[in-house]
Amino acid sequence: MPIASTSRRAVRQPSTADKRELILRAATKLFARRGFFHAQVADVAKEAGVAAGTVYLYFENKDDLLISIFEQRMQEAMAEANASLKGVADPVERLHRLARVHLGHLGRDRDMAVVFQVELRQSTKFMERFSSTLLQDYLNAIRDAITGAQHEGTFRPEASAMLAAKMFYGALDEMATNWILSRRRYRLVAQADDVVDLFVQGLRKR
Repeated sequence: MPIASTSRRAVRQPSTADKRELILRAATKLFARRGFFHAQVADVAKEAGVAAGTVYLYFENKDDLLISIFEQRMQEAMAEANASLKGVADPVERLHRLARVHLGHLGRDRDMAVVFQVELRQSTKFMERFSSTLLQDYLNAIRDAITGAQHEGTFRPEASAMLAAKMFYGALDEMATNWILSRRRYRLVAQADDVVDLFVQGLRKR
């Protein structure tokens, strides 16, 4: 009779990256559905199927979990945005691509959207970091597209490109908030082009 250990396939143990992602996904789900202040680290560990102490191997505390959700998802969104902009020279089309990535990324995961639009805004530590490099990189990408449209004569040259970039971000941000609060179910990304069209008309050189 063969020895059992040699006749069975070894069970794959989750890697460090797997466990970290598992914990982040569990935290996203609980923060969205229970609220950041009501969810505890022990609840996150239970949802992730790990010991409570395991969470602390990857994150300092609950605030660190929340900030890590933001940082990781922003990195993913920026990577997606950069890929969508590759080879696209037209500045207005670049704005369309950025808007579709922004709303598409949030629209694919309602729990993540709730965390981004509601729960993250309630953390003082997060708000202190809100203008960090990741968000600034995103605003710079929008600003660069606007500047490009100004240089080619499509947008009014006297408009502040960074102010316009913040307004553009704010419009997309509001669309995402309306989506998670609405009882009506619709595709969030479907609103991207309408937002850009209205924005472009406001900046277009007369």
